[in-house]
Amino acid sequence: MTPVRQVVVNSLDDVQFELTARPVPGPGEVLVEPTLVGICGSDLHAARGVHPFISLPYRPGHEVVGRVAEVGAGVDLPLGSRVVLEPNLACGECAPCREGRYNICDVLDVIGCQTPGGMTDAFVVPGHRLHLLPDDLDDTAAVLVEPLSTPLRAVRRAGDLTGKRVLVIGAGPIGLFILLGALRAGARAVVSADLVATKRDRAVEFGAIGAVDAGSSDAVDRARELLGAPADVVFDCVSRESSVRQGIDLLRKGGTFVTVGVAAGPTTIPLDLVQDRELDLLGCLMFVREDVEEAITMLREGGVPVAEVITAEFAVEDAGAAYAASADPEQVKVVVRVRESS
Repeated sequence: MTPVRQVVVNSLDDVQFELTARPVPGPGEVLVEPTLVGICGSDLHAARGVHPFISLPYRPGHEVVGRVAEVGAGVDLPLGSRVVLEPNLACGECAPCREGRYNICDVLDVIGCQTPGGMTDAFVVPGHRLHLLPDDLDDTAAVLVEPLSTPLRAVRRAGDLTGKRVLVIGAGPIGLFILLGALRAGARAVVSADLVATKRDRAVEFGAIGAVDAGSSDAVDRARELLGAPADVVFDCVSRESSVRQGIDLLRKGGTFVTVGVAAGPTTIPLDLVQDRELDLLGCLMFVREDVEEAITMLREGGVPVAEVITAEFAVEDAGAAYAASADPEQVKVVVRVRESS
């Protein structure tokens, strides 16, 4: 049987292929043949060796769209059906899992992070980790389902945003999706903050009432001026000490701070202000099925400008070049095509 190619990332400048035997699905499993696979910020952190929860080398691919090629016993998915991967692998037994928060399972692994992922010719996955895709959502849009799901969970974590003033720190894909999700959830006004001018411009194109240079000394004052008042909610997609300080400085008393970006390690926060202003600090890690379903709905409704988000596509043979392109701050979302959509 023809072996399958699996992309292996040793570093940002060292992306290779390994050949493995074509896997066979066991009971409850599905063999998926990917069509498109996205590269995200966590992939870049991992490739640079700075992701706190992914070790090198790793086998990427957690943003995956593909087709069902084979099924194991007990799986009721039609052969050839189009699916999107929900990559979290949870135990189903710990307290968070029993509460329906399996995204923070005590022993969580993520396909394409801690286990081999979908940037390959074919891979096996438990059938319950797949979502069937509707016919009116093509593969190019569907590859955004996974990266959209975390921002939508972050928006949901923040509570009712109706009429709220919102700051989003970071205007990469996650920040842009939070911006879109916050507006969809009824936010009164959203301001974006980023170091890169073109990213700030893009955030305004996506609906922000303005964008501020996160590196400027008057960033907080400028954001407050644009919002017309302190922020009700801040989403931090950067998660550095400087972004935490900016976000908390801008929050009104009783406001909410949601950290979405992956911090490189322990990060200092102004706890005196958290206590004095009675701020709510919330974390957001990945998502659950409800968020994936909401992402599919939002994409079907045309709530994401797909053509403006996916800025480059590479063949899987050029995976190394795809990683290099992803490191360019001018790119939004880079995807890798494993095979043509049928």
